[in-house]
Amino acid sequence: MKFEIDNIELYFGNRQILHGVYLKAETGKITGVLGANGSGKSSLLKLFFGSLNSTHKLVRIDNNPYLKPLFKSGLAKYLAQQSFIPPEMKLKTGFHFFKVSLKKFTHIFPEFKNTEKHRIKEFSSGQRRLIEIYICINSRAKLILLDEPFSHLSPSYIEKIKELLQKLKKEKAIVITDHMYKHILDASDELYLLKNGCSKLIKKKSDLEDYRYLNPKTLQ
Repeated sequence: MKFEIDNIELYFGNRQILHGVYLKAETGKITGVLGANGSGKSSLLKLFFGSLNSTHKLVRIDNNPYLKPLFKSGLAKYLAQQSFIPPEMKLKTGFHFFKVSLKKFTHIFPEFKNTEKHRIKEFSSGQRRLIEIYICINSRAKLILLDEPFSHLSPSYIEKIKELLQKLKKEKAIVITDHMYKHILDASDELYLLKNGCSKLIKKKSDLEDYRYLNPKTLQ
């Protein structure tokens, strides 16, 4: 499937945040979005998901306009920077509620075995983030939107999540944004930069230096 969002015009009060932005995500690819803090990355994902309204935007699925919010259709899943699992909920209950296999999760992350009765609040912030990422990417949604997923994760967890994303992209379209740009560069098949409210398709890594997102010679 191919998901596109186009002609975005987003204002917060009199301040224009995004204008004329285009983003494409398709099954079989991981689409990375980079940009400085405050460039509108989170807003872009929320607009795609449908939880944020804008003056103008056009969403297309397989080249056909799609008028209702994607989250209402179940086609998209959005991982925000804030937690979505209640802290008092038990691990087993959370996986059951979101219809994701806890057994498969503990097979990949064996350190969580025998913790099914633990409440979410009993895990570290990194463990909680890992649990929510796993549930999100293993949902039935065909479009996965990940906002800063690597924050609070240990390096070993980051690498395992990147491996899972490479497997899951065969059946899902994935959009990922993070300030840890090296992981985005490593994981992405297609890359966009948000700068001055516009989106720019990055065709080669050196473009990030040309657009002054990275300092000269950073990638050497």
